[in-house]
Amino acid sequence: MLKFLSVLILSLATWCSSCLAASKAEVEGQFRRWLQDELWPQAEKAGISAGSFKAAFQGVRLDWDLPDLVPPGFPKPKERKQSQAEFSSPGSYFSEKRLQGLAATGRSLASAHAATLKKIERTYGVPGSVVLAIWGRESGFGRAKIPHPIIDVLATKAFMSTRPELFRRELIAALHILESGDVKEADMRGSWAGAMGQPQFLPSSFLQYAVDFDGDGRRDIWNSIPDSLASIANYLAEKGWQSGRDWGFEVSIPAGVSCAQEGPDRARPIADWAGLGIARVSGKPFPAAERTASGMMLVPAGRHGPSFVVTPNFYVIKEYNNSDLYALFIGNLADRIASGSGAFRADWGDVGKMLRSDVLGMQKALTAVGYDVGKVDGLPGYKTRRSLGDWQAKNGMVPTCFPDASLKGKLR
Repeated sequence: MLKFLSVLILSLATWCSSCLAASKAEVEGQFRRWLQDELWPQAEKAGISAGSFKAAFQGVRLDWDLPDLVPPGFPKPKERKQSQAEFSSPGSYFSEKRLQGLAATGRSLASAHAATLKKIERTYGVPGSVVLAIWGRESGFGRAKIPHPIIDVLATKAFMSTRPELFRRELIAALHILESGDVKEADMRGSWAGAMGQPQFLPSSFLQYAVDFDGDGRRDIWNSIPDSLASIANYLAEKGWQSGRDWGFEVSIPAGVSCAQEGPDRARPIADWAGLGIARVSGKPFPAAERTASGMMLVPAGRHGPSFVVTPNFYVIKEYNNSDLYALFIGNLADRIASGSGAFRADWGDVGKMLRSDVLGMQKALTAVGYDVGKVDGLPGYKTRRSLGDWQAKNGMVPTCFPDASLKGKLR
C-alpha cells in the first residue's frame, strides 16, 4: 500500500510538472503570435522598420523569473492585503555604513572626473555632487551588475505584467533606441523593471534626456561615464533644476510652530520660515541668496525625526524617484561628497510600525471630516501628515504630524 501511494504521488507530481510545462509552452506560443499580431502593427505605426523589428526579436525570450507577471491562463496573483506593515521607520532608509561608503567613493570620483563634472555644471547648472550622488545611488557609480537583456524584460512585461500598457510604450521606445544606433542590442542591458544603464533610465527617458557628452556620436549610458553623468544632469535641468540653489537644509522647528505646514503647495520665502524661529541645525544662517527665494517645510517623520526646509530643487530630485526619502538620501549624500558633512543631526524616532490598514482607517476618518489626505492608501504622505497634525491641534492634542498607535481609538 505504501509503495502504491509513493508511486501515485510521484505520478501526480510528474503530471503536474508536465501540465505546467505545457502551459508555459502554450504561453510562449501566444507570445510569438502577440509579437506579430499586436506588437508589430503598433511598432510599424510608430515608425519602426520591419527589419529592425525582426532583428530585435530574433532571440527574444520570456523571462519567467521577473516579478509582477500575469501569464494568460495562469491563476491571477492574489491582491496584497493592506494589513501588513508595509512601511518601516524612515530612519531605516539611511544606512550610515552605506552612506559613508558611497560618500568616500563619490569624493574620490569627484577628483578623478573633475574636468568632466565642471563642464557638466557649466552646461546644465547642476552641481557635480548631486550628479555623483544619483550615479552612486542608482548603479554604485556604474559598478553594479546590470544583468537583464532589456528587450527580454520589456517584451515579457508588455505581454504579461500587471502594467502591460506602460511596458508596451517602453518597448516601442527601446526599439527606437536600437534604430538610432546608439547601442547594440547585446549591450542594451537593464534592471528587472526596465531601467537601463548607469543612470537607470527607462527607454522613454533615454530618448528624451540622454546626451552624447564625450563626442563619439552615440548616447552611451552603459559604458561612457561622461554620457552617463551628463545625461543625469540634463534630466534634472529639463525637470526644472534652479542653478545656484541648494536642495534644502536640516532645521529645528520650535515647539510653538506647527508641523502641519509642510508640502510643495505651501511654499513661502525662506526668510519667513526663519522669522518663525526655524533655524539650521548647523548653526549657520540661511544663505543670503536663499532667504528671498521660496522654501517648503518637510517633516517626513513628523515630530519624530529630522525636519527640513527644502527648495524646489528637492522636488526636481523627486522627479528621478518620487520619494521624499530618496530625495533626502540624494541630498545628504551630495552634501557629504561636496563638503564632507555627515548624517542628519536629529535622530529618527521609533515610528513606522503601524499596519497600513490602521493608517488607512485614519485617512478615511480624516477624509470624512473634510481633510485632503492625498492618496488613501495606508501610507503617510505629506498631506496625511499635515492633516493629522491639524486635526490633533483642533482636538486639544500636541501635533506630532505622524500616525501612531495612540491615535487609533481617537480618530475613527
